[in-house]
Amino acid sequence: MKQFQYVRPASQQAVLDAVGKPGSKIIAGGTNLVDLMKRGVTAPDKLVDINQLPLKNIGVTKSGLHIGALALNSMVSENNLVTQNHPLLAMALKAGASPQLRNMATVGGNMMQRTRCGYFYDTSMPCNKRVPGTGCGAMEGINRMHAIFGASPQCIAVHPSDMCVALAALDATVIIAGKKGERRLPFTEFHRLPGDHPELDNRLAKDELIVGVDIPDNNFAKHSYYLKIRDRQSYAFALVSVAAALDIDNGVIKNARLAMGGVAHKPWRLFDAEKSLIGKPATEENFAYAAQLAMQGAKSYGYNSFKLKLAPATITEALKHAAGLV
Repeated sequence: MKQFQYVRPASQQAVLDAVGKPGSKIIAGGTNLVDLMKRGVTAPDKLVDINQLPLKNIGVTKSGLHIGALALNSMVSENNLVTQNHPLLAMALKAGASPQLRNMATVGGNMMQRTRCGYFYDTSMPCNKRVPGTGCGAMEGINRMHAIFGASPQCIAVHPSDMCVALAALDATVIIAGKKGERRLPFTEFHRLPGDHPELDNRLAKDELIVGVDIPDNNFAKHSYYLKIRDRQSYAFALVSVAAALDIDNGVIKNARLAMGGVAHKPWRLFDAEKSLIGKPATEENFAYAAQLAMQGAKSYGYNSFKLKLAPATITEALKHAAGLV
């Protein structure tokens, strides 16, 4: 690891001034960034520690729930406002990493974490995400963990977060601060597909800072479920995960939200599958139909062909759990 400068600004403006300079990166919990630095994947000249900023709050707003960017994953997953009103988020957080990491990781940092693609971490291998223009080692390599949706010839890596899958399903909004003030971005638009620039994970500018996330009120609390399929029970990234939320009245689905993890460069929202469920009875048959609809456009790359069957089965199972059928 190369030497770097470390600063800890006391104000948001000072953070924005510092992080806008070339070679600077924000650090909070550091659970991903420090690993990347140790492996030589990234080598910042300066780390800007933002832990002195007052961004740990979790509270009710006029239209929903606000979660500060520095709220710890463990804190959010146990917060009464979250567990009572948005249990899907709590379930997703508890499915991620380990208790020790959740005690360090922040909401903003979770959103900014980078792919766990082995070719990205191995600096001896080609990776367009790490070094643009060098190629994608995973395309013809061991790609068991990789994308089946939204990939490009430049990159087939997947986004690793569980929390982000739930926030995408819950129609969350990202609050971003910059020198010109704050802007708000739908969570589903925050992360990017790889396209021709897989080195860009999201739409946050270099001189901006995530300050929080807002989740609107909904009627999904009684019928939510996060299902994560992985190689082992803990501390493993998803092969496929599904965030499912239903608003059911007298057995009929009034509203639905679905998102997947482990299948794309960003949390993958299943809009068409959601629409197919509205107005239908909450039955396994209708869930299976929605799951098949969700697979339109899916493409495997060899070792990850099993995901073409695993993904719809996981969607169906998550919906059954959300509806209370199992």
